[in-house]
Amino acid sequence: MADGGLRPLKWVGDSRTALGAMPKAVRGSFGIRLYRLQKGEAVRDSKALPQLGSGVFELREAFDKNAYRLMYVLKLKKAIYVLHVFMKKSKSGIGLPKPDAALIAKRLRDARRIDGES
Repeated sequence: MADGGLRPLKWVGDSRTALGAMPKAVRGSFGIRLYRLQKGEAVRDSKALPQLGSGVFELREAFDKNAYRLMYVLKLKKAIYVLHVFMKKSKSGIGLPKPDAALIAKRLRDARRIDGES
């Protein structure tokens, strides 16, 4: 970003649609933090998830007794890729549900492929 612009943000799969379906407060919180990432700033509550892949991070938001998650990959060359946005449904345990983990792994492969294309 030598020109002082924002780093591009790319949405993988239906992640943008999923974010749009979230409550306004959740969209706003995630939006502000994604914008800061685009500017190259550190963000609060960003958690590395190396078990899902190198450079994969999670943003968390609690709203109206629900837990919301946004997974993204930061360490690719061309953009920040939003991999998955969802409301965590599991009330027991802190682990990521297997279907969500599998979807994130697939979308990470997709993001790496997209990032490698010219």
